[in-house]
Amino acid sequence: MTVLANIAVAGSFMAGLGVLLAGLLAVAHKRFYIFEDPRIDAVDELLPRNNCGACGTAGCRAFAEAVVQGGLDPGQCTVCTPDERQAIADFLGVAVGEHEKRVARLACAGGNHVARVRAHYDGLASCRAAHLVAGGDKGCTWGCLGFGDCRDVCEFDAIYMDNHGLPIVGADLCTACGDCVAICPRKLFSLHPVSHRLWVACNNQGFGEGEETQCEVICNACGRCAMDAPGLVSIANNLAVIDYTRSELASRTAIERCPTGAIVLLDNQQGAIKGAHARKLVRREPLPEEG
Repeated sequence: MTVLANIAVAGSFMAGLGVLLAGLLAVAHKRFYIFEDPRIDAVDELLPRNNCGACGTAGCRAFAEAVVQGGLDPGQCTVCTPDERQAIADFLGVAVGEHEKRVARLACAGGNHVARVRAHYDGLASCRAAHLVAGGDKGCTWGCLGFGDCRDVCEFDAIYMDNHGLPIVGADLCTACGDCVAICPRKLFSLHPVSHRLWVACNNQGFGEGEETQCEVICNACGRCAMDAPGLVSIANNLAVIDYTRSELASRTAIERCPTGAIVLLDNQQGAIKGAHARKLVRREPLPEEG
């Protein structure tokens, strides 16, 4: 065969192979095609794209898919404004849905003016790093270390550090994404509906006079709250525990006789309200370092 003939044969073979592969691709595309509702893209465009996971999905795209399919409603996005949630609902022709706002809560009130420091920590300014070095520098081995990892990880600027080295959560900005919950090495943060107004601002599970000398606002497991509000409050692992399934959650009964003010009632205007028998704290400067 001549060179031209060889070229013609090769060209015909390649052309035939191309047609065959194109046909196979067309068949495969038709056989394995998965329809995606175009409304998903539209809803995704209306979402904030933070991918925070506060809605319970892996991200905004997954949330858009769930909303379009009817598995979730627009109201479950806590980052969107009310108007943005309504816009999604109007676009899909569904109800926004009523969902109570959740916020991150810190189970510690032991700032440096009431909680003792047992040693000087000189290292990376991180709660996680300090926690790895003999549990940190704080006398209470359960308390907040105060380096602000939670503040740094919050993408919504909902957390700031107060003058006593404690993180404060701004309820208006908090989206309950859970990043602070995940990063805290002492597991002091948890997510709660705003209706959970009764709160134990302590996580100390030790017991005895030695524990009480380390923090003035510690829960000392005296049991007065449990006696005054039986069923609503109980003592477990030397710590007051609230049963949030009960309806008396806004009652002051449980806080009135707490001697340290570890159990409080949260008010939108006044903040953490302590009972009448809680010791009054007037100190503003940090406690001296022990030793």
